Amino acid sequence: MRVVVQSLLGFTLLSSSVLLPIVSAEPTQTTAVTTQATTATPNSQANQPVVPPKPSIIPAVAGANSNTQSQALVQENKPLTAEQIAKEKASQEAKVKALVKDQATRLQQLEKANLEALSQNQELQLKNDNLGVQVQVLQSEQSAQMFLYGAATIAVGVLLGFLIASYVYTKRRRQW
Repeated sequence: MRVVVQSLLGFTLLSSSVLLPIVSAEPTQTTAVTTQATTATPNSQANQPVVPPKPSIIPAVAGANSNTQSQALVQENKPLTAEQIAKEKASQEAKVKALVKDQATRLQQLEKANLEALSQNQELQLKNDNLGVQVQVLQSEQSAQMFLYGAATIAVGVLLGFLIASYVYTKRRRQW
Protein backbone atom coordinates (compact mmCIF):
# COMPACT_ATOMS: atom_id res chain seq x y z
CA MET A 1 0.00 0.00 0.00
CA ARG A 2 2.82 2.37 0.91
CA VAL A 3 4.61 1.73 -2.39
CA VAL A 4 1.43 2.37 -4.36
CA VAL A 5 0.77 5.64 -2.56
CA GLN A 6 4.35 6.80 -3.04
CA SER A 7 4.38 5.89 -6.72
CA LEU A 8 1.05 7.64 -7.31
CA LEU A 9 2.28 10.70 -5.45
CA GLY A 10 5.51 10.75 -7.45
CA PHE A 11 3.68 10.27 -10.72
CA THR A 12 1.29 13.09 -9.87
CA LEU A 13 4.13 15.44 -9.03
CA LEU A 14 6.05 14.49 -12.14
CA SER A 15 3.08 14.82 -14.42
CA SER A 16 1.97 18.16 -12.96
CA SER A 17 5.35 19.90 -12.97
CA VAL A 18 7.12 18.30 -15.95
CA LEU A 19 4.23 17.86 -18.34
CA LEU A 20 2.64 21.22 -17.60
CA PRO A 21 5.04 23.18 -19.88
CA ILE A 22 4.58 20.56 -22.58
CA VAL A 23 0.81 20.70 -22.33
CA SER A 24 0.78 24.49 -22.36
CA ALA A 25 3.07 24.54 -25.39
CA GLU A 26 0.94 22.12 -27.40
CA PRO A 27 -2.03 24.43 -28.08
CA THR A 28 0.24 27.11 -29.56
CA GLN A 29 1.87 24.57 -31.83
CA THR A 30 -1.46 23.18 -33.00
CA THR A 31 -2.83 26.65 -33.58
CA ALA A 32 0.26 27.46 -35.60
CA VAL A 33 -0.25 24.36 -37.71
CA THR A 34 -3.94 25.07 -38.22
CA THR A 35 -3.33 28.71 -39.06
CA GLN A 36 -0.60 27.65 -41.47
CA ALA A 37 -2.92 25.15 -43.10
CA THR A 38 -5.79 27.60 -43.39
CA THR A 39 -3.69 30.48 -44.67
CA ALA A 40 -1.68 28.43 -47.12
CA THR A 41 -1.84 30.07 -50.52
CA PRO A 42 0.12 29.48 -53.70
CA ASN A 43 2.05 32.75 -53.25
CA SER A 44 5.23 33.35 -51.24
CA GLN A 45 3.52 33.16 -47.82
CA ALA A 46 3.23 29.39 -48.05
CA ASN A 47 6.99 28.96 -47.67
CA GLN A 48 7.22 31.09 -44.51
CA PRO A 49 6.32 29.34 -41.26
CA VAL A 50 3.80 31.02 -39.03
CA VAL A 51 5.34 31.83 -35.64
CA PRO A 52 2.90 32.06 -32.74
CA PRO A 53 3.22 35.17 -30.58
CA LYS A 54 5.26 34.64 -27.42
CA PRO A 55 3.48 35.34 -24.17
CA SER A 56 4.74 38.29 -22.18
CA ILE A 57 6.49 37.70 -18.91
CA ILE A 58 4.48 38.56 -15.83
CA PRO A 59 6.68 39.43 -12.85
CA ALA A 60 6.13 37.11 -9.92
CA VAL A 61 6.85 39.85 -7.41
CA ALA A 62 5.25 43.27 -7.63
CA GLY A 63 8.56 45.05 -7.00
CA ALA A 64 10.65 43.12 -9.56
CA ASN A 65 13.61 44.94 -11.08
CA SER A 66 13.43 46.25 -14.61
CA ASN A 67 16.88 44.66 -15.17
CA THR A 68 15.54 41.19 -14.53
CA GLN A 69 12.60 41.93 -16.81
CA SER A 70 14.85 43.16 -19.59
CA GLN A 71 17.17 40.18 -19.15
CA ALA A 72 14.21 37.86 -19.30
CA LEU A 73 12.99 39.56 -22.47
CA VAL A 74 16.47 39.25 -24.03
CA GLN A 75 16.64 35.58 -23.06
CA GLU A 76 13.15 35.06 -24.40
CA ASN A 77 14.06 36.50 -27.77
CA LYS A 78 17.22 34.37 -28.04
CA PRO A 79 16.78 30.72 -28.84
CA LEU A 80 17.98 28.45 -26.06
CA THR A 81 21.07 26.36 -26.66
CA ALA A 82 21.18 22.65 -26.02
CA GLU A 83 23.27 23.20 -22.90
CA GLN A 84 20.77 25.69 -21.49
CA ILE A 85 17.88 23.34 -22.25
CA ALA A 86 19.76 20.47 -20.59
CA LYS A 87 20.54 22.64 -17.54
CA GLU A 88 16.92 23.75 -17.22
CA LYS A 89 15.73 20.19 -17.60
CA ALA A 90 18.24 18.99 -15.00
CA SER A 91 17.19 21.76 -12.60
CA GLN A 92 13.53 20.89 -13.12
CA GLU A 93 14.25 17.21 -12.51
CA ALA A 94 16.20 18.12 -9.37
CA LYS A 95 13.26 20.20 -8.17
CA VAL A 96 10.87 17.36 -8.89
CA LYS A 97 13.11 14.88 -7.06
CA ALA A 98 13.34 17.25 -4.11
CA LEU A 99 9.54 17.61 -4.08
CA VAL A 100 9.09 13.85 -4.27
CA LYS A 101 11.57 13.35 -1.45
CA ASP A 102 9.84 16.03 0.63
CA GLN A 103 6.45 14.47 -0.03
CA ALA A 104 7.84 11.04 0.87
CA THR A 105 9.14 12.32 4.21
CA ARG A 106 5.83 14.04 4.88
CA LEU A 107 4.02 10.84 4.01
CA GLN A 108 6.20 8.88 6.44
CA GLN A 109 5.56 11.46 9.15
CA LEU A 110 1.82 11.27 8.52
CA GLU A 111 1.87 7.48 8.61
CA LYS A 112 3.80 7.55 11.88
CA ALA A 113 1.36 10.06 13.37
CA ASN A 114 -1.54 7.95 12.09
CA LEU A 115 -0.16 4.81 13.74
CA GLU A 116 0.33 6.69 17.02
CA ALA A 117 -3.22 8.02 16.83
CA LEU A 118 -4.56 4.53 16.12
CA SER A 119 -2.71 3.04 19.09
CA GLN A 120 -3.94 5.86 21.32
CA ASN A 121 -7.48 5.29 20.01
CA GLN A 122 -7.26 1.59 20.88
CA GLU A 123 -6.01 2.42 24.37
CA LEU A 124 -8.87 4.85 24.89
CA GLN A 125 -11.39 2.30 23.62
CA LEU A 126 -10.04 -0.25 26.12
CA LYS A 127 -10.29 2.29 28.93
CA ASN A 128 -13.83 3.12 27.83
CA ASP A 129 -14.78 -0.56 27.83
CA ASN A 130 -13.26 -1.02 31.30
CA LEU A 131 -15.13 2.00 32.62
CA GLY A 132 -18.36 0.68 31.07
CA VAL A 133 -17.87 -2.62 32.88
CA GLN A 134 -17.18 -0.78 36.13
CA VAL A 135 -20.38 1.25 35.71
CA GLN A 136 -22.40 -1.94 35.17
CA VAL A 137 -20.84 -3.54 38.27
CA LEU A 138 -21.60 -0.49 40.37
CA GLN A 139 -25.18 -0.39 39.10
CA SER A 140 -25.69 -4.07 39.90
CA GLU A 141 -24.14 -3.56 43.36
CA GLN A 142 -26.43 -0.59 43.96
CA SER A 143 -29.50 -2.60 42.94
CA ALA A 144 -28.39 -5.48 45.20
CA GLN A 145 -27.88 -3.00 48.05
CA MET A 146 -31.35 -1.56 47.50
CA PHE A 147 -32.77 -5.09 47.52
CA LEU A 148 -31.07 -5.75 50.86
CA TYR A 149 -32.39 -2.48 52.29
CA GLY A 150 -35.89 -3.45 51.19
CA ALA A 151 -35.57 -6.92 52.69
CA ALA A 152 -34.28 -5.45 55.99
CA THR A 153 -37.14 -2.96 56.05
CA ILE A 154 -39.70 -5.73 55.52
CA ALA A 155 -38.05 -7.88 58.21
CA VAL A 156 -38.11 -4.99 60.71
CA GLY A 157 -41.75 -4.30 59.79
CA VAL A 158 -42.76 -7.95 60.30
CA LEU A 159 -40.89 -8.08 63.60
CA LEU A 160 -42.54 -4.88 64.80
CA GLY A 161 -45.88 -6.24 63.66
CA PHE A 162 -45.42 -9.40 65.73
CA LEU A 163 -44.27 -7.43 68.76
CA ILE A 164 -47.19 -5.03 68.57
CA ALA A 165 -49.64 -7.87 67.96
CA SER A 166 -48.29 -9.87 70.91
CA TYR A 167 -48.41 -6.80 73.15
CA VAL A 168 -51.99 -6.11 72.16
CA TYR A 169 -52.91 -9.78 72.61
CA THR A 170 -51.38 -10.00 76.12
CA LYS A 171 -53.08 -6.74 77.15
CA ARG A 172 -56.49 -8.12 76.16
CA ARG A 173 -55.89 -11.32 78.10
CA ARG A 174 -55.15 -9.41 81.25
CA GLN A 175 -58.36 -7.47 80.97
CA TRP A 176 -60.52 -10.59 81.01
